[in-house]
Amino acid sequence: MKNIYIILTHTGTIPSKVIRRYTKAPFSHVSISLDKELNEMYSFGRLNPYNFIIAGFVHEGINFGTFKRFKETETNIYSLEIKDEQYNKIKEIINEMKNSKRKYKFNNIGLIAVAFNKRIQRKNKFYCAEFLKYLFDEVKIENNLPDIVRPEDFMKVNEMNFIYSGKLRNYKI
Repeated sequence: MKNIYIILTHTGTIPSKVIRRYTKAPFSHVSISLDKELNEMYSFGRLNPYNFIIAGFVHEGINFGTFKRFKETETNIYSLEIKDEQYNKIKEIINEMKNSKRKYKFNNIGLIAVAFNKRIQRKNKFYCAEFLKYLFDEVKIENNLPDIVRPEDFMKVNEMNFIYSGKLRNYKI
C-alpha cells in the first residue's frame, strides 16, 4: 500500500477569489502529490505564475511556480492510502502526460460550465478537479465524487486522512 496526497489550495489571486466567491468554498484549486514532501505535485493550472490565461498540465511545487509567487497560499492537505497497482498506474498516467505535455490543455469551457452546474468534457482537456477525478476513476479508487466535480469535493472522499492546514509554505513533514 502507498499514499497519495491531495492538496487543496487558495492562492488569493483574482481568479481564485472569483471561484471562492461563487462556490463559497475555502479552496479554489486541487493538486495531487505522489510523495509526502510534495515534490511530485501535479494538476491543471497556470503554466506561467504571472498569467492565468495560459494553462495546462503542470508540475507544481511549494518553492517554485505559482505557489512560490503566491507565498500566502492557504492549504489543506490529505493523504489517501491506495494499492500499489493504483499508485503505479497514477504514476504511469502522470508520466505519459509529462512526456506529452502539448497534447493536454486546460478545459476552460468545462470550468465555466461548472458554474452553471453543467459538465462539458473535452478530449485531453481538464481543469484541476476534473483531472484528479479522472485519475481516481482510471485507477478505480473508490470515491463519492460527483460528475460535476469541484476542488472542495475532495475533502469528502471516503478514507481520506487530514494531515495539515495552514500556509502551504509552512508545510513540514
